[in-house]
Amino acid sequence: MSSPHGLTGTAHRPVIMGRTGMVASGHPLASQAGLRILLQGGNAIDAAIATAAALNVVEPNMSGMGGDGFIMVYRAQTGEIKVVNATGPAPRAAWRELFLPDGIPAKGILTVSVPGLIDGWCVAHEQYGVLPLSTVLEPAIDLAEHGFPISHKLGRAIVDEPPTLTTFPTSRAVYTRDGRPLGAGEVLIQAALADSFRALGREGSETFYRGEIAREIVRFSEQHGGLLSAQDFADYHARWEEPISTTYRGHRVYEAPPNSSGHVLLQELNIVEQFDLQALGCNTAAAVHLMVEAKRLAFADREAYMADPDWIDVPTAGLLAKAYAAERGRLIDLDRAMPAVEAGRPDGWERTRRSFAARHSEPHEDTTCFCVVDRWGNAVCQLQSIQMSFGSGLIAGNTGILLNNRMTYWHLEADHVDCLMPGKRVRHTMNPVMVFDDDGMHDRAPLRLVCGTPGADTQVQTNLQVITHVLDFGLTVQEAVEAPRWRHTGNGTESDFPHTCPDELRLEGRFPDEVRAGLASRGHALTILDDWGAMGNAQAIYINPDNGALMGGSDPRRDGYAVGY
Repeated sequence: MSSPHGLTGTAHRPVIMGRTGMVASGHPLASQAGLRILLQGGNAIDAAIATAAALNVVEPNMSGMGGDGFIMVYRAQTGEIKVVNATGPAPRAAWRELFLPDGIPAKGILTVSVPGLIDGWCVAHEQYGVLPLSTVLEPAIDLAEHGFPISHKLGRAIVDEPPTLTTFPTSRAVYTRDGRPLGAGEVLIQAALADSFRALGREGSETFYRGEIAREIVRFSEQHGGLLSAQDFADYHARWEEPISTTYRGHRVYEAPPNSSGHVLLQELNIVEQFDLQALGCNTAAAVHLMVEAKRLAFADREAYMADPDWIDVPTAGLLAKAYAAERGRLIDLDRAMPAVEAGRPDGWERTRRSFAARHSEPHEDTTCFCVVDRWGNAVCQLQSIQMSFGSGLIAGNTGILLNNRMTYWHLEADHVDCLMPGKRVRHTMNPVMVFDDDGMHDRAPLRLVCGTPGADTQVQTNLQVITHVLDFGLTVQEAVEAPRWRHTGNGTESDFPHTCPDELRLEGRFPDEVRAGLASRGHALTILDDWGAMGNAQAIYINPDNGALMGGSDPRRDGYAVGY
């Protein structure tokens, strides 16, 4: 084996083993924060919030209080699986006409949607947490107030960021030393952010949506010509939702429902299940081709049918029907890429729209993922984001909070299913995943795998690869997240405005020549990345079916680490 920790595949890190608790996240200090809370007697949700808050500090380019997210919670005692949808809507003043004809900017105050993440943290903690919120936030407060050494990844991200981050006064004061971007090994201190965490620990989400923090963010937005209002904050509430699921080769896979793109992963699995993937081989040209074609079919359906279910009747049941997957799978030629892909007709469903006029009479995805399992078998898979790296690039006044640029996901075509409307939630790429054994005979199937990744439209593609690597090919979780990765882009189906890109298949350089040749001969336009050049930062925890041992894997493409005990 060419790698020091590889068993079935290649791995340059060991699988992290634990018996009592495990945290896998995008930064070692955040994973340690979650582990610290587990050691203090906290459960998986306590540790998840601690990890989430710490990531806000040590991975500020990926997520934070000024963003949004999804939290999937599994309660082992009851077998209950729930999802917190903590995605915020477009502000009430955000009419599409404001962005015509020039389009939606990539950075700045006009890109900020209503932050939903904090209410999501709080409703999840209120429902399931056992430690006080102030205790759970202590590791993040310590990291923000006393600082931490910047990693090489974060240092490069600061340098590579558009100049808003290093020129706008409130952001410049944090991420530079008199205009010079902070570099690897320098200590990043975020005292104002620590104060905001303290206020959150004392007052809960009230301070963020109706109190001091809300007032300061709105004041800042108004001062700089933004769209946020006090009413946008006061009216916001995260919501509990039922997950969606499908079966895959003797397992049941759970996902977040729309407005998450979780259905895309489930559709991909349903289509791939129609074929003998094992016979095609792990990461062969034939296997990659099959999965890329399944992705293309599912993305075409997403483009046609998926948006905020409060506004659009999303045909989720039809999209996830096995008969529909079989119908879509028959379109795949294992020897040739489809020249064009169109949306299907799930169960004959015809798209209908709810009336916008009834609600509004006049105009007025970067990300992080982490997984936690505790001593009682409870689990959390959480994604949170401020959209692009460093979001809008703007720290809101004296809060220390970096605001999102989630508005860049909207469509502006008036007839598009995901067209911008005030108060509407944009279609999201974030999708938390849990996989359970499912023999069809037991109501309480055991949890087998918790996994996820950031990476915008890469997410459902990476999750497909990780799940099939583990379930079909028997790779360890570390081998699965380290394996050579592909990412397909489809013009007109990408999330970022203006939603255009080359139609191409991007391969990491570790794919051998015969795989490249096999994919090219099937009609795929290839772009070869460097050996570890794919987007994503996959995290995974596998639960041993024989003894319940916890096995953590973390992606080396960023700063991720799994820790357990």
